[in-house]
Amino acid sequence: MALRTRFAPSPTGYMHIGNLRTALYAYLVAKKDPEGVFILRIEDTDQGRLVEGATDIIYDTMQSCGLKHDEGPDVGGDYGPYVQSDRVKSGLYLDYAKKLIHRHGAHYCFCDQDMIDAQRELQEARGESFKFNDPCKSISIEDAEKRIESGEKFVIRQTISEEGQTSFDDEVFGKITVDNETLDEQILIKSDGFPTYNFANVIDDHLMGITDVVRGMEYLSSTPKYNLIYEAFEWDIPRYIHCPPVMKDEHNKLSKRNGDASFQDLVQKGYLPEAILNYIALLGWSPEEDKEIFTLDELVQAFNVKHIGTSGAIFDIDKLTWLNGMWLRNMDIDTYYELIKDYIDQGVKGDFDKKKIAKIVQQRANTLVEIPEMLTFFDTFNEFDTDLYNNKKMKTNPEIALTSLKAAKEVFEQLDDYSEESLHNELLKLPEKLEMKNGQVLFPIRLAITGQQFTPGGAIEIASILGKEETLKRLNQSIAQLEG
Repeated sequence: MALRTRFAPSPTGYMHIGNLRTALYAYLVAKKDPEGVFILRIEDTDQGRLVEGATDIIYDTMQSCGLKHDEGPDVGGDYGPYVQSDRVKSGLYLDYAKKLIHRHGAHYCFCDQDMIDAQRELQEARGESFKFNDPCKSISIEDAEKRIESGEKFVIRQTISEEGQTSFDDEVFGKITVDNETLDEQILIKSDGFPTYNFANVIDDHLMGITDVVRGMEYLSSTPKYNLIYEAFEWDIPRYIHCPPVMKDEHNKLSKRNGDASFQDLVQKGYLPEAILNYIALLGWSPEEDKEIFTLDELVQAFNVKHIGTSGAIFDIDKLTWLNGMWLRNMDIDTYYELIKDYIDQGVKGDFDKKKIAKIVQQRANTLVEIPEMLTFFDTFNEFDTDLYNNKKMKTNPEIALTSLKAAKEVFEQLDDYSEESLHNELLKLPEKLEMKNGQVLFPIRLAITGQQFTPGGAIEIASILGKEETLKRLNQSIAQLEG
């Protein structure tokens, strides 16, 4: 049987980084099998937390990242509907809950919240961990159904024997065994008729033929309860792959509820979807080869669940920024220019060769949004502090700079061929002629024609883009400022 995995997000807002990593890992597990199927299922049973437009955000994020699902609400499939609220309307979950009752895996419960709270207070007063002991378990199915017919409100709870243990194998955490007496008899069907996540995901995973369940390790403690449902129905249990959390720091999980960056936030801050996906793949997973830059296709080939770690991985924005810069620099210039030309237009209004500008920006910018600010010197040239000519690394000071700039001015004035190649050949003759280092000549020129200590591109590239007239105008201004 082909591998079948699912990504089952709740439409509650922007795409959290941890959720996106789960989607990625589920996709990679499925696509390791040439016949593997990756499913998108929308789990919207928690109606109180739904956010309008969030489902579209899920679709857009998946598309942006290249995580194409084979089945889902928008593409269809043989196991639909793929939205849980649509499945609720058919009575699907309630029917299976009733079947589970007859298999002694669940029971009707008529207890009100006051009774539950009273039990909680009593157990906590004794210093015990709270576990609801449901007196309704002693009610026969026939009597329970008569009470329901009379209009009495109910929920359906899982029935768990306190005897014995439940074990399961996880691909990441190994074999896990729990005592049944520690397991809480969770609600399966709420009083409004909607299933809880804990019940609906088991039913849907079985009916959709899910062979491999990829999810966060926070569900490890619930998995024994899920397995008891599988066993009560005599269904095959899927392979489990529980992933460690993505951490903000050593003690706190990354969480959209706490205002941490979502996928959409990172895109708005100038990070490429491909780079984000590449980075989050490495959060908790280690490739076998010494490599960090992966395309999605390369991740499919390299991914192995046995190399997922058990401890949380800290989200490092600096590492993501570096990786994003590598993605940008690895693009061919035509692709890169098409990507950033709008950002160049934001920073440069003058009539300059924008593709040449893209070429020098590519070696410096690590994110897209920083590009406009890096280019303001093309349109605006202001007087600057001459103390900037003091640079220990370049071994320059205002006196050395003045000598270099005057010599450079003569070169610029005499040049008929103002191509970048010609500028390069003529300007690089100056250091030997002046008995200086390259930096003692080129650094002052760059500073003198941009007014900025740090720029994308060097003196030769920038002078070529500015053109002869504008370069000489700025050079004369800077020489006059130094002489003054």
